[in-house]
Amino acid sequence: MRLPTRQTASAPAGLAGPVRKGRPTSALLRVLEPGDVAVIDHVDLDRATAQALLAARVAAVLNVQPMLSGRYASLGAELLAEAGVGLVEAIGEEAFAALPDDEIVQVRDGGVYDGSRLLGQGREVTLADVRAAMDDARAGLQSQLETLVHNSTALLRREQDLLLGEAGLPRLETRVAGRPVLVVADGAGPVDVLRRTRRFVREQRPAVIAVGGVAERLRERRVRADVVVVSPATPLPAAKVLRAARDVVVCRTADAPNGTTESLSRMGISPRVLVTTLAPEEAALLLAGRDASVVVAAGLPASLEEFLDRRRPGLAGGYLGRLVVGPRLVDAAVLPRLYTGRVKPWHLLGTVLAGLAAVAAAVASTPVGHDWASEAVAQVQELAR
Repeated sequence: MRLPTRQTASAPAGLAGPVRKGRPTSALLRVLEPGDVAVIDHVDLDRATAQALLAARVAAVLNVQPMLSGRYASLGAELLAEAGVGLVEAIGEEAFAALPDDEIVQVRDGGVYDGSRLLGQGREVTLADVRAAMDDARAGLQSQLETLVHNSTALLRREQDLLLGEAGLPRLETRVAGRPVLVVADGAGPVDVLRRTRRFVREQRPAVIAVGGVAERLRERRVRADVVVVSPATPLPAAKVLRAARDVVVCRTADAPNGTTESLSRMGISPRVLVTTLAPEEAALLLAGRDASVVVAAGLPASLEEFLDRRRPGLAGGYLGRLVVGPRLVDAAVLPRLYTGRVKPWHLLGTVLAGLAAVAAAVASTPVGHDWASEAVAQVQELAR
């Protein structure tokens, strides 16, 4: 599906920056700098990738592929367009190869220029274009839902011992039974997470389970992860972050190499291994488990669109993981509405005053209390004269 082209709208005049291109997009994200023109090859741009691009403060995003293919309403392009990032889609493989890395280019009207020389031409994408394409894509969700149901059934058969009986789940040194747990995945921005959960974290002191590199970003905000969940598919956080955690859990498949475990051992860290086909963020939910008093999740999919936006064969694990945790699971986005903090001093003062008023009323209803009240009124009247 091609996005409609808006002929009257154009990229901001003078939009320019150094080209930074790479495959896969996850590798490119690690080298982006503010003001870069990011060149990606990523059909159906998802929200988590878009959030990382925004965090890198790129000036524009050029995509070899369509931002939305029409298969489902992916959320990334809308997020970037709302933030004012210049978007150009379908620049093609030739343009990807021709664009010079680290060289300054200009982006206007869907074209990429080196001075007056056109290096590649795509379709400029505006916020109105994105929303129109998302509306069209939502009409065809039936096939995506069928895929989700099929994947959920297959995963439940494959991981039933882990999902239903917790078999193979490593025992943690961090105590989670009977206490609140905060699970933070890569889809969450640490600043936003801390803003929403600040009072809850300060007063309840939950066990913090961080997935991958988000542990490093939380540490920058002075929040230590008690448990860090990593996988061979993603880079390890800094050694000081891993050493500060009480538990480091390696989530891997049975046939995955032991390179991550060996790297941790060289750091002097003895990791706990969870052999599963679940993604690390889904495994983190299971580690929080059935014993936590409440599990607050940040950066995990919470709506149907977000589940479909992940577009992974194993995305059903997030759906099933939420079912395992059950009613104790709360999304960080709604936590400020549900949690207002512990009792405040003025709450106690109000209670004491109300109690004294009740006692005074009770005493005044007795004969002795009536005499005291009459004498008090007489004394007040005498003073008033």
